[in-house]
Amino acid sequence: MTVRAVVRGVGHYLPERVVPNSEFEKTLETSDDWIRSRSGIERRHLAAEGETTSDLAVNAARAALADAGLEADGIDAIVLATSTADLTFPSAATMVQAGLGMTHGYAFDVQAVCAGFIFALSNANALIVSGQAKRVMVIGAETFSRIMDWSDRGTCVLFGDGAGALILEATEGGGTPADRGLLSMDLHSDGRYRNILYVDGGVSTGQTGFLRMQGKEVFRHAVEKLAQTAHAALDKAGLTNEDVDWLVPHQANLRIIKGTAQKMRLSMDNVVVTVQDHGNTSAASIPLALSVGKARGQIKPGNLIVTEAIGGGLAWGAVVLRW
Repeated sequence: MTVRAVVRGVGHYLPERVVPNSEFEKTLETSDDWIRSRSGIERRHLAAEGETTSDLAVNAARAALADAGLEADGIDAIVLATSTADLTFPSAATMVQAGLGMTHGYAFDVQAVCAGFIFALSNANALIVSGQAKRVMVIGAETFSRIMDWSDRGTCVLFGDGAGALILEATEGGGTPADRGLLSMDLHSDGRYRNILYVDGGVSTGQTGFLRMQGKEVFRHAVEKLAQTAHAALDKAGLTNEDVDWLVPHQANLRIIKGTAQKMRLSMDNVVVTVQDHGNTSAASIPLALSVGKARGQIKPGNLIVTEAIGGGLAWGAVVLRW
């Protein structure tokens, strides 16, 4: 018998406030056309004053529980990927645990910036395969609006807030690529590239700081590394790009998404794209896209999915799963 971590439910939450590109024309030397042509982004959601990352995560978690037909007491653990936790500590995951009324099990955060959800999925899979949990809630949630320099048109127009959640459940599989659930994962990081995408604040500075990015350098690394890690994950699963039904990439930039799909020899008809509506929601972007893809009727049971992301660190990776 092979234990597989199978998707039981998925859900997402977006703040009410929607900010179209045109709103930035009032304060920045930019335009809707400029933003769309360079990123594919048309609008994004921003958290309300007092609305925290854990608030978004709780709402996404409730949506995933409803989709799975479960209550919070049916979850053994919560793994939350975020770079914008409410406080330095405790973890946002424990706040979600409390918000759901879950008084058993355990909860912890994972921080790998935009690649966070990939790393969180890998951790959750390990918990299930090792027998430490039967059901794990995996959440990506961010309020990147809180670390934006609103005078920097190269960054502030790219990001948004949101949350997505996935429930993984231990299921018996045959140990073949035909199994449902997480089939393989491929993780990497390289701290030599920390200065091309980082926040210039933290505990050591006494200030929250702002996101800083060398866009051209990030783009150059992203397309190459994302295609490589996706192919590596497929190889580990004993599959090829021809087996892929859907590529569900980190939603950072439409040009990166198209470039990665091209290197993987996949049609854009096989790519779930949500960046136009949400912007870059960092660790939340993949579970958001999975939830939206299911709601659209794109993602169906039995579909083979490759999902990949790259973020500050640099940290990057991919997961192959059968829905």
